[in-house]
Amino acid sequence: MNTEQLYALSPFVRFVKRVKSQHLAGEWLDYDHVFTYIEQGEALFIIGGVPHPLKEGDAVLIHPLMPHIIRSTSDDPLIQYIFHFDCQYSAERSRWTEIGWQHKRIYEVPEGEDLLEAVYPVSRIRATDAIELKKTFLAMLKEFEGKRPAHQLLLKAGALELIALFLRNQAVQPDEERGAVSSGWPIIEKCITIMQEQFSDYKLGNKEISRRAGVSASHMSYLFQKELGISVHAYLTHVRIEHAKRLIMETGNSLTTIAEKSGFSSIHHFSRIFKSATGTTATAFKAGNAGIPRR
Repeated sequence: MNTEQLYALSPFVRFVKRVKSQHLAGEWLDYDHVFTYIEQGEALFIIGGVPHPLKEGDAVLIHPLMPHIIRSTSDDPLIQYIFHFDCQYSAERSRWTEIGWQHKRIYEVPEGEDLLEAVYPVSRIRATDAIELKKTFLAMLKEFEGKRPAHQLLLKAGALELIALFLRNQAVQPDEERGAVSSGWPIIEKCITIMQEQFSDYKLGNKEISRRAGVSASHMSYLFQKELGISVHAYLTHVRIEHAKRLIMETGNSLTTIAEKSGFSSIHHFSRIFKSATGTTATAFKAGNAGIPRR
């Protein structure tokens, strides 16, 4: 990244959050940049097909429209410090408060949002810098939640400081730490796309997914276990449960309808799997979350 690009960087911070997850597994795609610092736990981040095992003290910068899979790899809860941002202010984009590509359907990175595209996505933050990073992030979180006058200026200043720490620590990392694209990633990505598009069909399973992906079921299962550490069935269940949770929070549909739309053969099957996956019943989840918009 050259000096001119650094001078052009003027981040608009869209969202700041601290996320704690006991068992995290899923795929994401965002239209903006996502900065994440691992405060606790370990996780495998697969970014654009490249696996990155991350642990406490690591930071990751995911570029717009870059598909990424995250899976917890330790028994400790995964705690992430996250903020979403654009490299430059845009009056139109500043009005976008939702996060996640599905809300905007952006198909290409707009001009000016490619300033960081040459930056390697992972940085290992030294202990001394981690103290400053945490302090700055928590101040950003307070400003984001408080929405006090001129809070965006403070968010911008905080984002610049965290990006600077990210780049400074990355500069001392040896090249051999940088990973390569997994040879099995194209197949995994194809299978995940099939699951995301067809999960509502309760008959969808390993055999049909592998047939549509043009690969044997055994090889597909091998790749998921090798690269993601999770079975195809478990990943498909995650996709279905996440969709069900979204419907519960965003619609007034009955649990029976939600179960059907999420690819479960019956309300009884859905109820059992939902409780196993989330630790709570679907009824209790609906009572506590119905009508709450996802961001």
